[in-house]
Amino acid sequence: MRAITAPLLDEGEIIDYHTNLTGAKYTLAVPQYVADAGVTNFSDIARHAEKFDYKIYGIEPGNDGNQLIQKMIDTNAFGLGEFELIESSEAGMLAQVKAMTQDDEWLVFLGWAPHPMNTVFDIDYLAGGDDYFGPDYGAATVHTITRVGYAEENPNLGRFFRNLEFTLDMEGMIMKDIAEGMNARPAAEKWLKQNPAILEKWLTGVKTVDGKDALPEVKKQLGI
Repeated sequence: MRAITAPLLDEGEIIDYHTNLTGAKYTLAVPQYVADAGVTNFSDIARHAEKFDYKIYGIEPGNDGNQLIQKMIDTNAFGLGEFELIESSEAGMLAQVKAMTQDDEWLVFLGWAPHPMNTVFDIDYLAGGDDYFGPDYGAATVHTITRVGYAEENPNLGRFFRNLEFTLDMEGMIMKDIAEGMNARPAAEKWLKQNPAILEKWLTGVKTVDGKDALPEVKKQLGI
């Protein structure tokens, strides 16, 4: 999203108010049993080409991750010149992961977090792809953005925005419930009921619209 936000930040129209998620990643992944067998780096893939059936599984055609994989194949990076990129869709790729991991078959695929795949499958992200996916496993951060002056004009919301942080596991679990048919609000409430301690951080110094401390009011609404 940086291409969208950078001009507005430079022009002083918006402010990067707070980092609300760290540790996001986007790179190639393998099942944990494949990593345990020694495939932990991009450079390990080609050495086991036959076990991978010379295939790397991506998502929909045109996706930026697929393009990076195809570039590695086209330039024979990491010795992947004989591999084939299998394009389908996110759902199609994950169905392939599910089918193959049931029989402990080997595959390498495009993975990312946060995503429910990290709670459904035991997977490991490969190191060594910095030149293609970026450092730290294609690391990314998510930021709370406001227009300039918004938090100062609305100090109660400003405090809340400053407090509000998420985790990969949290988002993965909520996404999983939504993917299985639950609406977003009940999915979020379910997670909060199971993890109420996070509310103390989120609501420190935050008030309700009628001036009460927000923490006990929110707990009351959640029934915790």
